[in-house]
Amino acid sequence: MLTLRKSQDRGYADHGWLKSYHSFSFAGYHDPNHMGWGNLRVINEDRVAPGMGFGKHGHRDMEIISYVLSGELAHQDSMGNVKGIPPGDVQRMSAGTGVMHSEFNHAKDQTTHFLQIWIEPNVTGIAPGYEQKTIPVGDKRGKLRLVASPDGAQGSVTIHADASVHAGLFDGNESAELALDPKRKGYVHLVRGTLEVNGQRLGAGDAALLEGESRVVLANGQDAEVLVFDLAA
Repeated sequence: MLTLRKSQDRGYADHGWLKSYHSFSFAGYHDPNHMGWGNLRVINEDRVAPGMGFGKHGHRDMEIISYVLSGELAHQDSMGNVKGIPPGDVQRMSAGTGVMHSEFNHAKDQTTHFLQIWIEPNVTGIAPGYEQKTIPVGDKRGKLRLVASPDGAQGSVTIHADASVHAGLFDGNESAELALDPKRKGYVHLVRGTLEVNGQRLGAGDAALLEGESRVVLANGQDAEVLVFDLAA
């Protein structure tokens, strides 16, 4: 079964310096019908104004992935990491027993646009960890590239969760297929452009929630960038 969730049905918060769409209940947005999907807990599409950002705050026992679309995200944490995250990089932070961090857009004239993704871990109380990988555009062009997985396969970041994340870029006659275990859940988030997912047309910000499906088929994209999640039920 495929359930389509339209972009405009997401939660939305406008804090002036931050404009954020929430795919699932988060902060001031609460929808009992959208508390997560499988072990996927958060997808926030954030736009951070120049010179602004999230001050130091804490997390624990959560796998947090940042996927930057434009601009650059400056990250600093209590583990001693001081990093810039440009488009094309995938960052993973395992909060574990507890970590403090901040995220800022230090540019003076460019908005930072990124996805903040939280996946519930399958092990708690671990030491906090950090990892960042550059995924070349060519690796995602016309195919699904593994970007996060439990074992760090294919150069992906390693997450302490029963989940994997693929990213892809599709245009014209480019297509791809990913096998799914029907006993698990799938989630497709279209970052930008338009794309057919199992025959359903999605626009930017739309999502397809998959249950009992044996595959994901992506086709007929127009300037599409997509994330595909394989999740514990």
